[in-house]
Amino acid sequence: MPRPGLLFAAFLFLATPALAEPPPSVPGVDAPELARLGPHAVGVRTVTWTQAAQPDVLAYDKAKGSVPLIARQLTVEIWYPARPRPHSKPVVYADALAAEPPRPPVGFTVPGIAVRDAPEVAGAFPLVILSHGYGGATAGMSWLAENLASKGYVVVAPRHRDPDFGDAAGFPGPLMRRPPDIAFVAAQARAGAKAGAPGLAAADPSHTVLIGYSMGGYGVLTDAGAGLDPKGAVNLVPGGVMNPYARGGAKAASLNIPDVKAVVAIAPAGVSFNAWGQDGLSGVTAPLLVIGGDRDRTVGFAGGIKPVFERAIHADRYLLVFQNGGHAIGMNGAPPTMRGAVWDMDWFEDPVWRHDRVMAINQHTITAFLDAYVKGDTSRLAYLTPDTVQSNDAKWPTPGPTGYAPFSPGGLGATWKGFPKNHALGLELHHLPPAP
Repeated sequence: MPRPGLLFAAFLFLATPALAEPPPSVPGVDAPELARLGPHAVGVRTVTWTQAAQPDVLAYDKAKGSVPLIARQLTVEIWYPARPRPHSKPVVYADALAAEPPRPPVGFTVPGIAVRDAPEVAGAFPLVILSHGYGGATAGMSWLAENLASKGYVVVAPRHRDPDFGDAAGFPGPLMRRPPDIAFVAAQARAGAKAGAPGLAAADPSHTVLIGYSMGGYGVLTDAGAGLDPKGAVNLVPGGVMNPYARGGAKAASLNIPDVKAVVAIAPAGVSFNAWGQDGLSGVTAPLLVIGGDRDRTVGFAGGIKPVFERAIHADRYLLVFQNGGHAIGMNGAPPTMRGAVWDMDWFEDPVWRHDRVMAINQHTITAFLDAYVKGDTSRLAYLTPDTVQSNDAKWPTPGPTGYAPFSPGGLGATWKGFPKNHALGLELHHLPPAP
């Protein structure tokens, strides 16, 4: 019998014929098994949280040697398992991203399955903090937020208000702000869950997950225990205001988020600008899933993504590799308005990989990882421990499921568990246990 969440998602899609494409959170027909939506319908709420007396590092006054303090407002989206009222309409997300200079920002919309301010489902669902990339937008990661909420997670995602991506002088802004932004949002979400705030009443902060893409990956790794190197990137921030957050600094402990049960870093930044030094990532002890393309020209693979996996020696960790994949593996597929210029499209699309496949593979792998390590469903480990590291080396099991597109049951030398026949290609999945 179809599950209620799937029925509701199907109703929303069919009831909205004007949409040119399905919501990114709904996987395609060739998606691996665990990418599919979960049993819950999804609600979404928008809140604004304000951090008092925060240093505005981009307004640094060199003559005076001072950094002004401001009240920093963050717009935050909260996705959660919900019970929408009959005939509710799904949300359409709207935002804008920087265009190639000197063009103005380009607006875009994304269809969703969530219903705004829908009544929430009672329960105790793991709390996920989701951080987008440098210059990115929360709306650009609905592929993951809605998908996880349908599976029984409460997802909280701030819009980080980064400076224009095309202005290299703005880099100290997200470098400084990502870790404290994420820590602040996690604390606010924790307090909201305790107080029974709308959208957060069913969140369980004792099971917290940190997920970040690109600059967001740098942020979540830092807040998961990767100590900032006092001789590294903190010195790029003017006025010395970031130095107290480095290892041994007076504010370093403020970045430690409690009860982190798992971390997902998608194409994480950090290594290339020496955020943590050689040893800082050893402070990450929660189970870790790193996802990256081995042709990532933004943060680098051999010198950027792979070292995160290698240096987090005290974490039970996985590395999912998209062979020939680039950096744009953490966003939705490009909306129609972002397909008129290469700069705009490159926010979203990989030059090699079909993006709906990228999202589905990530949804599948992240679901297996979080269900196993956060919800304690050890049966999901079979999806994370294929007999072959290189997906191309696996064979369809004999005898195996029949039909044109069955899911693989996995097994010795077999196609990775949960992938449709002939659709587990171009991937690697590595695993290392924590050091003794």
